[in-house]
Amino acid sequence: MRHIIAILLQNEAGALNRVAGLFSTRGYNIESLSVAPTDDPTVSRLTLVTSGSDAVIQQILNQLNKLIDVVNVLDMTRGEHVERELILLKLKVEAGQTDAVRGQVVRSGGRVLDPALEGFIVELTASEAEIDAFLEELGRRAQLLEVVRSGALGLSRSARPLRARAPRPEPARGAGEG
Repeated sequence: MRHIIAILLQNEAGALNRVAGLFSTRGYNIESLSVAPTDDPTVSRLTLVTSGSDAVIQQILNQLNKLIDVVNVLDMTRGEHVERELILLKLKVEAGQTDAVRGQVVRSGGRVLDPALEGFIVELTASEAEIDAFLEELGRRAQLLEVVRSGALGLSRSARPLRARAPRPEPARGAGEG
């Protein structure tokens, strides 16, 4: 089963590499990966998509939680969530098809960024299934020259946002320690 996992990660050199290394050393595949800073400059949010049985995903979550750079982890697939993906397309459009292509893009909720016939550039934000259908239909009207997809991004519908955990308390110092 496909899972979208959100990870809050400290902005430290090598942190992303350690997460990716966890997947590669255990033979797990990352289908897509997106990482960007959050409102806290010390923490980034990494969203990745992977597939596996419930047992495999639970093992991945447990291993992620053991990494020193990982602040918090959430498998969004286990609850209600909103999922979107961004796609940028460069198309070659025949002169007689520009209105049809433009109409399809607008009906799908996308935007034409550059209407040049040899480099007609389009953007669309939608679910993975909607983007797949959009690509299939658009491919009948224009030649796909270049396809760039962001991979899934997601937010849990839960009232409790994924935030950094409260800092761990400092260990109590005994008498005479200084």
